Amino acid sequence: MKAIYFFVSLLALASSFASVYDPNPLQDFCVALNDTQNASICKDPKVVVAEDFFKHVDPGNVVNKLGSNVTPVSVNELPGLNTLGISLARLDFAPKGLIPPHTHPRAIEIFTVVEGTLFVGFVTSNQNNTNHLFTIVRNKGDVFMFPIGLIHFQLNMGYGNVVAISSLSSQNPGVITVVNAVFGSTPPISPEVLTKVFQVHKKVINYLEKHI
Repeated sequence: MKAIYFFVSLLALASSFASVYDPNPLQDFCVALNDTQNASICKDPKVVVAEDFFKHVDPGNVVNKLGSNVTPVSVNELPGLNTLGISLARLDFAPKGLIPPHTHPRAIEIFTVVEGTLFVGFVTSNQNNTNHLFTIVRNKGDVFMFPIGLIHFQLNMGYGNVVAISSLSSQNPGVITVVNAVFGSTPPISPEVLTKVFQVHKKVINYLEKHI
């Protein structure tokens, strides 16, 4: 009887892990309808066309305060990705451009530098009460990975433009930019909470919220 309970527990554990990630497809493809994000609703295969699996990606506009641009290619932009559990993004950086600390709650990221040099890093969860920072400088042709859910960033430390491709293990990986989530949420987080966390005056919090 104990063996049966142990086997059932293993099955439950395996099922809980499996449910975290995109499910495996049950058909060759399930092109998403343009008017829905529900993965269970597929375009009729008889009317699927090659364009459903194609997306042209232009260089992003990096003329902004961060000097960077992320052009996603998820199921929202490429309906043929629906149920296939993968997406990507083109990342463009002006000189000294930054993609600020952020996380993808539903995806591992594999990051390839196409042109230029980037300083990249990620921070671990607080194992043993320590958030460990891993950083490295990556050049053209280098590949780096960011584990699922961990905070990471990319910085162009050079004086030329940089292009990179981000591959993600979900058709809809999601993104949480840390500073926007903390200081720019709707409705805003209570100043009483933020002043306590950062140990600063309320005026500092108000300033940061105004400029995010």
